[in-house]
Amino acid sequence: MTRKVSTREISQHAQPDDIWIVVNDKVYDVTDFAPEHPGGADVIYHFAGRDASEKYNSTHSPALIKEIDDRIIGDLDTATLTKEWSKEDAIPESASSNLEDYQKPALEEILNLDDFEQVARKTFSPKSWAYNSGAANDCITRDANRELIRNIWLRPAIMRDVSSVKTQSTLLGCHLDIPVYISPVGAAKTSHQEGELPLARAASVSGIIHCISTMSSYSLAEILEETPQQAFYQLYINKDRSKTEGLVRQAERTGKVKALFVTADLPVMSKREADERIQAEGNTTMINVTKNNKPTSKRNAGLAKSNSAFIDSTLNWEDLRWLRSISNLPIVLKGVQRAEDAQIAMQVGFDGIVISNHGGRAADTAPPSILILLEIHRYCPEVFGKMKVLVDGGFRRGSDIVKAICLGASAVGLGRPFAFALNYGQEGIEHAASLIKEEIETATQLVGMTDLMRDASPVYINTAGIDHLLPPNYGLSIRDTIGRMNKL
Repeated sequence: MTRKVSTREISQHAQPDDIWIVVNDKVYDVTDFAPEHPGGADVIYHFAGRDASEKYNSTHSPALIKEIDDRIIGDLDTATLTKEWSKEDAIPESASSNLEDYQKPALEEILNLDDFEQVARKTFSPKSWAYNSGAANDCITRDANRELIRNIWLRPAIMRDVSSVKTQSTLLGCHLDIPVYISPVGAAKTSHQEGELPLARAASVSGIIHCISTMSSYSLAEILEETPQQAFYQLYINKDRSKTEGLVRQAERTGKVKALFVTADLPVMSKREADERIQAEGNTTMINVTKNNKPTSKRNAGLAKSNSAFIDSTLNWEDLRWLRSISNLPIVLKGVQRAEDAQIAMQVGFDGIVISNHGGRAADTAPPSILILLEIHRYCPEVFGKMKVLVDGGFRRGSDIVKAICLGASAVGLGRPFAFALNYGQEGIEHAASLIKEEIETATQLVGMTDLMRDASPVYINTAGIDHLLPPNYGLSIRDTIGRMNKL
C-alpha cells in the first residue's frame, strides 16, 4: 500500500541536506537530485517542503519527472491540506490585469507574423511574455537584427514570366516546401499547454522542419513521437558529457533526427533583465543552501538562467572529434557571429553553420545576423560551397527570407514568430507557416525570379545601406584566424 505523507511531515524536510517537494500529489526526496537538476538547484530549493506542481507543470511535461520515480516517498495526504500550507505555493494570476476583457482574434484575422506577437503581448502571462520577447541587457542586438534586414533593398527585375514560382529546397537530407525551419525555442509550455508537441505536428503538415531544443518542456522521446518524419535536434552540451551522449544516441536511434545543431554562442547565460524582473512565483523565501547559510542569490535568476546551469562552457573546436565519435549525423555549428569562425568551422569539418546571436539573447551589441551573412559572402564566399549556411534572427517577412537566400543562405530559422503563433496551438503554427510561404512566393515573383533556390543572387538586392558596417580590420583578423586554423 502506498504511503500517505502529511503536509506537516513534508514541511519538516526543507533543509539544504534534506529536501522534499510535492509534484502532482507525489512526494519526492530531491536532496541529492537538486544540485544536478538541469534547470538549476535554486528552483527546487525555493519549493522545499512545499507543493511545486503548478510551477513544474507550467514548464515541463508530466512525463519528465518519471525519471526520478525512484525518489518517491509516497502520496500527498490531501486530508492534511491546510490554508497555511497551500497558500505558500499560490501563483499569481497569469493574465495581464489590464486586459481581462481582451479576446484573441480569430486566426483568419491574423495577416502577418507581427500580428501573432501583438496578440501574445496581450494574452501571455507577464513571465511568459518576458521570457519569449526579452533579450540580453538593452535588447540592442535583438532590435538591430530586424532593423538591418530592412536596410537592405530589393532590386526587382521586370518583364519576366513569373506566372509560376518554386520555393522548394532540400536541407541536410530533408525536403522543405519553403527554405524555413522552426528555430529551437526552449520552454514552449510558456506559450501553450502542449509545449513543443504542436510544433512537431504542424511542421510536418506545413512542409517545414522543427529543430527541437535541449531545453524543451517535453522530453525528446515525447516530441519525436509526435514527429511524423523528420526533425533537427539542437544541443546544449552538458557538463556531464554522458548525458549529452545519451540524448544524441536516443535521437539517432529513431531515424527521425536528420542533423545535430550544436549551440556555441551561449557558453554562459547572458543577463536577461526582463526575465529577471518578474519575481519568482509565490511569496516564500528561498531556503539557505550554502555552507555559510547565505541565500543562493539576491535576486530572481529568471527562467532562462535557471534552466541553463548544466551548460558546459569548456566547449571548443576540438570537441568536434568527440561529437563525431558519438554520432554519424550531420553536425551543424549554431551561433557563428563572424566570418573567421565560419572559416574555422569549414576547416575543421562541420557540415553546416547557423549564423545566430540567439535572437539577441546572447551577447548584446553583437552584430546582427544579416550583417554576418553579408560579411561571409563578401570576405569568404568559399564557405557556401563547402557547407550549409543557415541564419536566424529578426526575420519576419517573406521578403526578409528572400534577401537572406540571395546572400547565399540555405534556409532561415524563425524562433519568436512561431513561439507567438503557438499561442493558437497547432493551427496557429500552420497558419504562420502558410502566411510566410505566401509572402516568400510573392516576393520571389515580384523581384523577377521563378525558382527561388536556383535563381537567387545578390543582383536582386542592394546592401549599400549596411555595407559600411562590415568590419574594417578584417585583414588583420583573418591572418590571426589562419594562424589558429593551422594549430587545429
